[in-house]
Amino acid sequence: MRVMTLNINGIRAGARKGFFDWFAQQSVDVLCLQEIKAQEDQLQDPVFNPDGYHRYLACAEKKGYSGVALYLKKTPEQVVQRLDWAVSDQEGRYVHAEFANYVVASVYLPSGTSGDTRQAVKFAYLDTVMVHLKRLQELGKSLIISGDWNIAHKAIDLKNWKANQKNSGFLPEERAWMDALFAEDMLVDALRVVNKEPDVYTWWSNRGRAWDNNVGWRIDYQVVSQDLMPKIQAASVYKQQRFSDHAPLIVEYDIKA
Repeated sequence: MRVMTLNINGIRAGARKGFFDWFAQQSVDVLCLQEIKAQEDQLQDPVFNPDGYHRYLACAEKKGYSGVALYLKKTPEQVVQRLDWAVSDQEGRYVHAEFANYVVASVYLPSGTSGDTRQAVKFAYLDTVMVHLKRLQELGKSLIISGDWNIAHKAIDLKNWKANQKNSGFLPEERAWMDALFAEDMLVDALRVVNKEPDVYTWWSNRGRAWDNNVGWRIDYQVVSQDLMPKIQAASVYKQQRFSDHAPLIVEYDIKA
């Protein structure tokens, strides 16, 4: 099963940059998008409904903001688009699909870069989503939770880590939360199972020449249940074309799609 995640920074902008033309050639079973910045009625063009996929959205109430999507080749047994959390539901930050043996989700955690108020929202969201992830574990199914987590876990996950230790996205409290997420009884960072190399990033600032010089952050993850560790075959970040300020993270699993 091939799973791709991408913060597309506007699904309509991504389409104009050729994302869906490229995606059609990738043999992806599950596509998780974040920050689609669109409503259902704005995505009626066939380009947003590629042949062979079922599409599920969780849109923000505010137009042109946030929102997540799932594109699935296989028909799910159930789709959850609301979690009865105000921030998550109003801002369109979570959608998951349940199958007989696994759950796949597209998640978009808040950023705290705009100031203390949003950082407080982010911390509250981290607490709430951790509880939810533990509940998902109780389903007894394999989990693939993909998306933009807005946190770089370790120094290896961003180029200028020393200068960013007091900045949202690399705060000690955020990194400690990631430590708890990847604890022995919790979940696994899929990319790091098969790739321990430095300089692997998924987001680059539009300032300076961050993309050209690979001065980036790894803030997009596929977080999976421990039973999937031996089934992770490959993980890569696609950088040959640029569809967003993020890049697609693609992981291949030895499980039946």
